[in-house]
Amino acid sequence: VQLQASGGGLVQAGGNLRLSCAASGIVFYVNAMGWYRQAPGKEREMVAFIKHDGGTGYADSVKGRFSISRDSAKNTVYLQMNSLKSEDTAVYYCYVDDADFRSFGQGTQVTVSS
Repeated sequence: VQLQASGGGLVQAGGNLRLSCAASGIVFYVNAMGWYRQAPGKEREMVAFIKHDGGTGYADSVKGRFSISRDSAKNTVYLQMNSLKSEDTAVYYCYVDDADFRSFGQGTQVTVSS
């Protein structure tokens, strides 16, 4: 399984960014896709996920600001990030669960300047 993420960059506080991640080489089926992030000096944390049935989940820190969606036909997941804060600065990693097998992408940097 391979994942290709895009959409990271530098944005001012209060701005918006949209991340995309396309999965290829799925062997079984896409059980879920989502995003983690890791800020300097901190542990990786789950940001958002979307399951095969469309169910979603978010970290408390991003609820109401971030929105996850998908294009099932393209095995692509999107993360719309609004009202960004400096504490959202991190490397964002997408993942896919091919049945019960999780694979991570290479990460994309998001930097929010205050």
